[in-house]
Amino acid sequence: MAVSTIYSLNSISTPPKPHSPFFPQKHILFFTTTTKRPPLRGRRSALISCSAEEKTVVIGLAADSGCGKSTFMRRLTSVFGGAAEPPKGGNPDSNTLISDTTTVICLDDYHSLDRTGRKEKGVTALDPRANDFDLMYEQVKALKDGTAVDKPIYNHVSGLLDPPEVIKPPKILVIEGLHPMYDERVRDLLDFSIYLDISNEVKFAWKIQRDMAERGHSLESIKASIEARKPDFDAYIDPQKQFADAVIEVLPTQLIPDDNEGKVLRVRLIMKEGVKFFNPVYLFDEGSTISWIPCGRKLTCSYPGIKFSYGPDTYYGQEVSVLEMDGQFDRLDELIYVESHLSNLSTKFYGEVTQQMLKHADFPGSNNGTGLFQTIVGLKIRDLFEQIVATRAAAPLAATKA
Repeated sequence: MAVSTIYSLNSISTPPKPHSPFFPQKHILFFTTTTKRPPLRGRRSALISCSAEEKTVVIGLAADSGCGKSTFMRRLTSVFGGAAEPPKGGNPDSNTLISDTTTVICLDDYHSLDRTGRKEKGVTALDPRANDFDLMYEQVKALKDGTAVDKPIYNHVSGLLDPPEVIKPPKILVIEGLHPMYDERVRDLLDFSIYLDISNEVKFAWKIQRDMAERGHSLESIKASIEARKPDFDAYIDPQKQFADAVIEVLPTQLIPDDNEGKVLRVRLIMKEGVKFFNPVYLFDEGSTISWIPCGRKLTCSYPGIKFSYGPDTYYGQEVSVLEMDGQFDRLDELIYVESHLSNLSTKFYGEVTQQMLKHADFPGSNNGTGLFQTIVGLKIRDLFEQIVATRAAAPLAATKA
């Protein structure tokens, strides 16, 4: 029988301050220039040699259009602190977001064809022929190595390719879009990767909500767009999930028989075993198979309720742990009861998951597993980042002792 301790919300109302800043030590940066070889396309000629522990950590996030990448990015950057904003004084149509620690670049910027060019050639943006993977690889590698780049901009308003913008190497670089794991060279640069896997039924409901309400598209045009993209999605985007370290899979609920509304969701967090610096989250007992219905006196949830499950599984022939939530919360402040039963969350204080969820209660998915698992993955990425930095900082000392 599992025994857990439940704390009141007062215990998280004034949480202790997180650990000291990520880089408490002082570092010396050496700036050099080279003329021995021509710069790569889009690369600035001045090379910046950073100390090993400050080398940029690269995270990849893959998903189809309209599948929640923007919301996930806002949750992730919030975990690290500081508002994520477009580059100051730059192109107002820039897709880049920069905060104190993170820089998020949209891989749409590596479209090699503008909207008119794709129509003329009869290809979608999902087709590799409409994207410049050589430049993508060169620039992601340059940023990881500490070199600023002149990154192109794809203007989603005009459908044109705008003049490039300067991107400096951040502590954490997130590349999000359709193809972060498509090219093996880019894939090998990633320190961690996530795939948002939205079922066709849920994806259709989400795209209707976004494109009709926010962009004024008709229902017929949305259906036509989805059908036109599906062959390329199946061929080029969906296969990337086999390479992801974590997959957030969003499905229709199983709690309501023959549900057609898509308002209640079943969400699965699929976590690959054996990933360096990443320990999968578990419910109650690591490695066991668990089914848990927490609704009752300690968790308020209306029909059809909430059901959690956890256990080991295989995914594309690889060992994984799967945490699943079906249903939705009525009161986010009660989420701490669920949080107290989860382990390996990589939180810095008791109730941090609940605090993050309450902080962004207005974000889409905050009352179901999409918001919960996005928040958890964000905390795991912070922990992974800190472990990588600590390992790099310790390496020179270990070498000296040897």
